[in-house]
Amino acid sequence: MKRRVLLRAALLALALPSWSAQAFELADLQAQLRAAPVVRGHFVQQKFLRSLPQPLTSRGDFTLAAGKGLLWLLRTPVAQDLRIDARGISRRGDDGKWQALPQRAGASHENQLFLSVLAGDTSGLRENFDLALSGTAQAWRLVLTPRSALLRQIFDGIRIDGAALVQRIELRETQGDRTVLQMQDAAAAQALTAEEQRAFAD
Repeated sequence: MKRRVLLRAALLALALPSWSAQAFELADLQAQLRAAPVVRGHFVQQKFLRSLPQPLTSRGDFTLAAGKGLLWLLRTPVAQDLRIDARGISRRGDDGKWQALPQRAGASHENQLFLSVLAGDTSGLRENFDLALSGTAQAWRLVLTPRSALLRQIFDGIRIDGAALVQRIELRETQGDRTVLQMQDAAAAQALTAEEQRAFAD
């Protein structure tokens, strides 16, 4: 009898690590990412096109603010400040004022999708994708498979990797092109700076 109890205890101990790894669910990921109202960092974006031997690479800084949007400050190959929010995409002119860029039909939906992907907004993404989460809170991967016929014409899939914050996003397009976005030195903050507040308010 004692030997059986010890055997059961040993089997339970072996099962616990596996159970713990599976316990990290979409709701946990959502809560983890929403705990950071502001995220700042640097980005490296590479666009791999079938027609080009080398990827198109751009670098810059970003500020992602919950409920407000994204400041996307491109530094190379050209300097350009962009703001993406519920209203659309705006560019900051030489006079410091934001100017709305023309949008094609359906662009607002694409903008919201991009913000949801970058923020790891699982509730928003679930409307358009089947989500498969693996890993733990310290190292996770979220794979998005498009659900609608329209999105399946654009994407084969999207993969998001992260830890406390989103670290890498890869978008694979149906025609063979792909985009890899790496978020470097990303750090959470509780509030926007005065300059960032003005950028979102203008």
